[in-house]
Amino acid sequence: MPRDPLLDTIAQTPPATLVDPFQRTIRYLRVSVTDRCDFRCVYCMSEDMTFLPKAEILTLEELDRICRVFVRLGVEKLRLTGGEPLVRRNILWLVESLGQQVQSGALHDLTLTTNGSRLAIHADALAACGVRRVNVSLDTLRPDRFKAITRWGDYGKVMEGVRTAKAAGLAVKINCVALKGVNDDEFHDLVAWCGEQGFDLTFIEVMPLGDIDGDGGGQARVDQFLPLSVVRAELAKRWTLTESDHRTGGPARYVTVAETGQRLGFITPLTHNFCESCNRVRLTCTGTLFMCLGQEDAADLRTPLRRNPNDDGPLIDAIREAITRKPKGHDFVISRRRRDPAVSRHMSVTGG
Repeated sequence: MPRDPLLDTIAQTPPATLVDPFQRTIRYLRVSVTDRCDFRCVYCMSEDMTFLPKAEILTLEELDRICRVFVRLGVEKLRLTGGEPLVRRNILWLVESLGQQVQSGALHDLTLTTNGSRLAIHADALAACGVRRVNVSLDTLRPDRFKAITRWGDYGKVMEGVRTAKAAGLAVKINCVALKGVNDDEFHDLVAWCGEQGFDLTFIEVMPLGDIDGDGGGQARVDQFLPLSVVRAELAKRWTLTESDHRTGGPARYVTVAETGQRLGFITPLTHNFCESCNRVRLTCTGTLFMCLGQEDAADLRTPLRRNPNDDGPLIDAIREAITRKPKGHDFVISRRRRDPAVSRHMSVTGG
């Protein structure tokens, strides 16, 4: 039987790197530390969510061990996500432990994505632990609309959190999901506000993940979906947008807004597939590794982790095998003819 050329690639790969079948080196791990959240955003969750049993959730020590193994295998950037990561009890212990990897030079970048609800409490501690940047999900600057989008969110607390993060020296980037008929009259205001605050801003297309309305999510997602090509064309009527080669390791493609000097990003999983240079994998709080956000194929890392508490070899083998199955791209589709979401799990399970 002829030898699989992929095995030759793996054999020739230096032991401290992860290379997928399409010669993409995996440098970026996104870690969902919890599936729980104190918001119920209309594009992310149903209001009546059922969360994972706590017995299935990895301990912070287990999450730390997996992250450190990934760093040994060449991962340079770690992003902690949720759900909402700051609702996890004692989360700062994990942040501080991973921050030691930054201080040693083994890890280049430790970041956090948050809804901002608890930033006012934790911003100073995050900065002290080695976090330098945070992404804050904020889809509107109007308190009444914020309540309608998040269902449970407190706009005042989020704004206080953003101010505290800025004062703590954290670089703040605002993430805004573009929602047709919901916040599409605010995009110019968001660009202006971020310019005044010194924040970068990224617009994101709504993604077909999870049942959000009880009918599979299909119709609601069609109604919400707004192509970012339309958003960019509208913004170009007022702002001078200059192409930028800036990259953060994520899927956003950036321009610079000449009038503000800030960067403006676009994440377009539906209208412009961003998979060709994907260097990311995602770990859930249960120890499941998803090689692609838009695919169901996954690897169980919890079993080798717990069966071999004093031996990382089986865990490393499981990670390496998983990377050999990383697909070329996702299968996201939003269509009136397709009522089920492209992926059944909610974004809060895999990590935002």
